[in-house]
Amino acid sequence: MKILVIGESCKDIWKYGRVERLDPAAPAPVHCPLEVKVNDGMAANVFNNLKSLGVDVHMHTNENWSEVTKTRFVDKKTNYILLREDMNDGKFGRCDLDIIDFNNFDAVIISDYNKGFLERGDIKKICKLHPLVFLDTKKEIGKWAECVNYIKINNYELSKAREVTSKLKERLIITLGSAGASHKNTIYPVPSVEIKDLSGCGDTFLAGLATSYLKDRNVEKAIKFANQCATIAATKSGVVIINEDMLKVFEDSK
Repeated sequence: MKILVIGESCKDIWKYGRVERLDPAAPAPVHCPLEVKVNDGMAANVFNNLKSLGVDVHMHTNENWSEVTKTRFVDKKTNYILLREDMNDGKFGRCDLDIIDFNNFDAVIISDYNKGFLERGDIKKICKLHPLVFLDTKKEIGKWAECVNYIKINNYELSKAREVTSKLKERLIITLGSAGASHKNTIYPVPSVEIKDLSGCGDTFLAGLATSYLKDRNVEKAIKFANQCATIAATKSGVVIINEDMLKVFEDSK
């Protein structure tokens, strides 16, 4: 299988430290650095998860993505994020769909963080150019997205939508956190686990969904696999890239 990922990317930086006291001059925690972890974020996280799952994957993203950073200062003991610092958040540029030959791919994943790289018209155009499109968007969902085959969305994003047509409902795969996911009024539960970090879990779910769906076009099976991938990611600190070994350990522990 060959998948194209389109969307904005960044570098996720995690600065873990020890927090044991407040600054005496201000109501702010004192963060003593311990370690730094750097991951590819946003669309690049979807890309890396697909690649780790054995997919032949290509990406069309902002050229300056390594200069767009999201730095989190984290108390390592509690995994509590004290502060997030974003650099170059408004400098994603615009995508150029005309340079892409969509006939080279079995599916297209749109990982749209609504930073200006993709407009609604671009998403509609992609749907005209390819018959199988998965969408995860921070834009307010509406009738404009009816052309998409499957739309991954969470409950909060869905609650902001003012127009959810019956045709659109057929395409929604709603992630429900610890309750799993739902599609066409069917809930697909997940096992109870200790959640350490939800960062990047939506990207992991999306990658798992598309990977499984392309194998046999079974959306129920794909949702269950995506749930597995996201559950594993939630039990780890920071952004996690899912691999076959993690999946095997997860299966063996059930």
